[in-house]
Amino acid sequence: MKEVYFDHNATTPIDPRVLEAMLPWLGALHGNPSSVHSFGQRSREAVEKARAEVAALLEIAEPTQVVFTSSGTEANNAVVLGAARSAGQGGRLVISAIEHPSIEASAVRLEEAGVEVVRVKPRSDGCVEPEAIESVLDERTFLVCLMLANNELGTLQPVREVAEGCRARGVPLLCDAVQAVGKIPVSAPELGVDYLVLGGHKFNAPAGAAAVWVRPGAVFEGFHLGGGQERNRRAGTENVAALVGLGAAAALAASEVGERGRRMAKLRDRFEGGLEGFADVVVHGAQAKRLPNTSHVALVGVSAESLMIRLDLDGFAVSAGAACSSGKVEPSRVLLALGVGELEALSSVRVSFGQGNDERQVDDLLGALGRHVGELRRLSVENTSGTRTD
Repeated sequence: MKEVYFDHNATTPIDPRVLEAMLPWLGALHGNPSSVHSFGQRSREAVEKARAEVAALLEIAEPTQVVFTSSGTEANNAVVLGAARSAGQGGRLVISAIEHPSIEASAVRLEEAGVEVVRVKPRSDGCVEPEAIESVLDERTFLVCLMLANNELGTLQPVREVAEGCRARGVPLLCDAVQAVGKIPVSAPELGVDYLVLGGHKFNAPAGAAAVWVRPGAVFEGFHLGGGQERNRRAGTENVAALVGLGAAAALAASEVGERGRRMAKLRDRFEGGLEGFADVVVHGAQAKRLPNTSHVALVGVSAESLMIRLDLDGFAVSAGAACSSGKVEPSRVLLALGVGELEALSSVRVSFGQGNDERQVDDLLGALGRHVGELRRLSVENTSGTRTD
């Protein structure tokens, strides 16, 4: 049985070309980038080359505005908690109700410390209204958080429009673009945000390498202390091999993102077209602009957990939502924020396509769904009616 991976929104395999760029830094090449000798300076050059490649992907003219971190979660935490610390007492944080857990968990911690947090709910199509965010901004608002692409639904948010409203009121905006970068073109200056976060393992770079772009003049106080790395914004010796991989992946994405998007969209549309023959199927966010690689569907009446187990035994990897929340048998808070009922939410799975997928694999997945969905619905009805207990 050949395994097929359809969970690229959770993480992606390292591109062979990226691995090739990394390998020397996992072997013969080494050195602390802060050291003044030749070993260190070669490492410094490699790190700065990666920074320039990331900046080019985001269409940033000045690479020094890019701060490397270990993950998108770290970057989000640093911006949110740092902004709150700078604002002092009595501030207000505004976030969408469908932000990544790294934003939501930071917001909860601030609430526990007495900060007011306003969560703006999306429309039923999975998109937040710019006016809904603008209506809750006031002189106490120290930060707004709005992701570019939702990690579960793939829906694209109106970041540019929200940024305009925030800028007019002097409120900084953090854009978590982790799911978007490498899948669609992303220009930080064009979006008009103050902070933009990306994570390499979402576009075929290694895990452990991420970055945040900080607009000149925006406050950024990282919580890693003890060294002068990243221009005193993030202490800790750089992971040179991982950052080289991030830079290589960024360079590839900059030249290939358009073709990748078109190819992924064809696979997604083929998959969703194949679902038309199934009864009681809902494609979440289908009426909104979405990432080209993401399909989030409810097979109503089917336990998503049971379906994932069966698909895994068949060799197919799909997800019930955010990888950071895996293991929890509960409805997605993102779907609940859309107004989706609990039964439908518990029947929902996410299929996210990547570079290694092809049309035959999509057809095979549809065939597996055809084998399992009807039986799982029948078992669900029988268990509910009490006719069987196994």
